Amino acid sequence: MKRGAAMSGADHMQIGEVAERTGLSLRTIRYYGEVGLVEPSARSRGGFRLYTEADVDRLNLVKRMKPLEFSLEETRELLAALDRLGESETGSEERASLSERLDAFEAAIAARCQALRGQLAMAEEFAGRLREQRSRQHIST
Repeated sequence: MKRGAAMSGADHMQIGEVAERTGLSLRTIRYYGEVGLVEPSARSRGGFRLYTEADVDRLNLVKRMKPLEFSLEETRELLAALDRLGESETGSEERASLSERLDAFEAAIAARCQALRGQLAMAEEFAGRLREQRSRQHIST
């Protein structure tokens, strides 16, 4: 079914169920629709947003990008590249270009994950030193 068409079927979920399944707030899901990241696939006759399993997958992808501090524009670019790769009319030259772009995203993700691992190690070291210091103070009292 075409995006934005009115429909209410068993393969569509309302926003509340999508929020439960993704762990995102209703406000966040609506916002992602407003900025064009994940628009509902359909609307019910009453105008309620209806989402498919593919929409839930897309929302989960966006959710995973957020802690890695990708901007809205970068997120939009990644989603557009994935969409174009999924289209049958995308030519081989464009596919190669899109694949290179996805390689760049993978490299950025790896670098950001490494930076987060460094921050986590520093936080764990700090917590350990604090425990150690408290333990020494407790013994001397």
